[in-house]
Amino acid sequence: MKTLVRRSLAGAYRTLTLLLRGREFLRVKRQLRMAKNAGVFDLEWYQQHYGMFRSEVAAFEDYLAKAHYANVNPSAKFDTEHYLRTHLDIYHSGNNPLLHYLYNGRYEGRSMQEARPRWLPSSYLVANETPTWHQQKVAICLHIYYPDFVDKFLQCLKNFPLNVDVFVACASEEICQDVTRRYSKLKRVGKLQVARVPNRGRNFGPLLVEFGPALLEYDLMCHLHSKKSLYSGREQTQWFDYLNQYLFKDKHVVSCLLRLFDEHPELGIYYPTSFWMMPPWVNHWTCNKPFAKEFESQWGIDLTQNFISYPVGGMFWARPKALKPLLEKVYKYEDFPAEPLPNDGSWLHALERAVGLLAEKSGYKQFFYYPPAGHFTDDKSHIFAGYHKPPEQLFTELRRFDHISFDVFDTVLSRKLNEPDYAKYQVGLYLQEQGLMPNAQSFVSLRNETEFALRKEHNFAGDVCITQVYDRLAVVMDLDSDHAKGLMELEFDLDMQQIVAKQEMVDLVHKLSDLNKTIWFISDTYYSHQQVETLLRKVGITAPFRLFVSSELGFRKDRGDMWQHISELVSGLSGSYIHVGDNVRSDAQLCGDHGLTNLHILHPNDKWQAAGMPPINSDNQGEINEANIFKWGPLVSNLGRYPFFGE
Repeated sequence: MKTLVRRSLAGAYRTLTLLLRGREFLRVKRQLRMAKNAGVFDLEWYQQHYGMFRSEVAAFEDYLAKAHYANVNPSAKFDTEHYLRTHLDIYHSGNNPLLHYLYNGRYEGRSMQEARPRWLPSSYLVANETPTWHQQKVAICLHIYYPDFVDKFLQCLKNFPLNVDVFVACASEEICQDVTRRYSKLKRVGKLQVARVPNRGRNFGPLLVEFGPALLEYDLMCHLHSKKSLYSGREQTQWFDYLNQYLFKDKHVVSCLLRLFDEHPELGIYYPTSFWMMPPWVNHWTCNKPFAKEFESQWGIDLTQNFISYPVGGMFWARPKALKPLLEKVYKYEDFPAEPLPNDGSWLHALERAVGLLAEKSGYKQFFYYPPAGHFTDDKSHIFAGYHKPPEQLFTELRRFDHISFDVFDTVLSRKLNEPDYAKYQVGLYLQEQGLMPNAQSFVSLRNETEFALRKEHNFAGDVCITQVYDRLAVVMDLDSDHAKGLMELEFDLDMQQIVAKQEMVDLVHKLSDLNKTIWFISDTYYSHQQVETLLRKVGITAPFRLFVSSELGFRKDRGDMWQHISELVSGLSGSYIHVGDNVRSDAQLCGDHGLTNLHILHPNDKWQAAGMPPINSDNQGEINEANIFKWGPLVSNLGRYPFFGE
């Protein structure tokens, strides 16, 4: 009797499942028909970009499954990324952008645009069938902090194209037991090693402490971890879903990357291009270079560039031997910083940025998957994909705001020779001629050391003005006050001679002012309020503006208290506010940390790097090299006049 009941229930369940699947299939077909009628889904176009599918419905379902977290497009007529970036409420809600447009957005007047390439790789890597790709010895390394990720990774392991060994670091005993019980039954899983780990070292700590040296026995390793973000009152997993899709879940992409590793022994580390909803400066060192000095000395990696390609989010595939100096070292949990960690600026944030550089130092290449194009590439210029913006587009984006502030130096004005210390060097040359300094560089060093000493005396609170610096130099150099004041005025006059307008940005300020936008300028500088205003007038700023100077107010952007001050002022305004500046840390990251909208623009040095120009090396690090300044300075300054590509 019980057997009959069980069979009856099983039959009823199968019938219900088939019924639900049938209803789902009909629903998807109706949505597909609506999309085709609107001209926003094209099977041929979709398959050209994202691979072959068994049917049109299957291709449409593929788009529906990915579109809320991946910047794939259903056709040339609908740009997924534009729709979600323009309508953040749709992104935060997790709704499918195309379906929202079809059912609601087009009737609400929501903007959409045709798909446009934001970046195109200069080269492609095509995965060919090799007889040995499925013979590679693969280790899958998982760090699971959230219990629901056990099932997410389980589904990926079920569909993985190779047999693998699995190493799992678990945040709780319950997760350990769940992993052991469920993963040990999977056909694709050979060796399973599970470890209960403390909350120390984030995802890298457990990987290195528990599994590091053992991974050197493998041809390939894949490192993933559970990641969530909580904002807008809703759990957000789009970043994880994006990384997981193109690292572990997408069987076509995974099979291709395994073939590429097998066919190209020079490839050492792989990850998809940075999550497209991150700010464009995400591939920057930000404040993490000081923490990376250890890696520079141990591994010999190069820290000179500000923008670097690295696996943002800390998930990647690699040849363990490409990361041997990292994996072979024996670590303890005490080697890692304790929680709570800052949002940025720690040894772990530096390590995340250093793994790609380590693979390159070991003689290997990095390669990537770019979802919009559906291609693999080793072109690292994807890190600048967010900096393609013609002047008309920049104006259109900024005119939506009522109050707009700009940084000053390297934003609306720059120096002809692109060297902020050259005026000090010229003062040093004058003092050398007077027999008061052995050489010009000695004065530059003394001038900067004196400024730093004053800041240190004030415990780096408030700020220092140029008059204070020269008052102290008068004492140090045994000068009378009039002589010191004359040298101060000479430094400013020499610097002002170097100042030139970034004309496109000056014109932008005036166009916005003509629309009755409020214009502010905000600067971290030792120059006085009057001196900065003089520089702005020199480059042609005639629009009315309000000026915030750190030396006068005692607040600094790079410390954050200027942004606290600005945030309080903005809260009393009606209308929207945005800040524009070239410093990733002080004009973008810290500004955003205070809840203020911002737009990062490229510093001339960074645009030089982004344009693929040769590195400008100096034989004497930290010293003025006049030959380099006169050779390269005008070229860098001119290239960086407009801070985006597309001028």
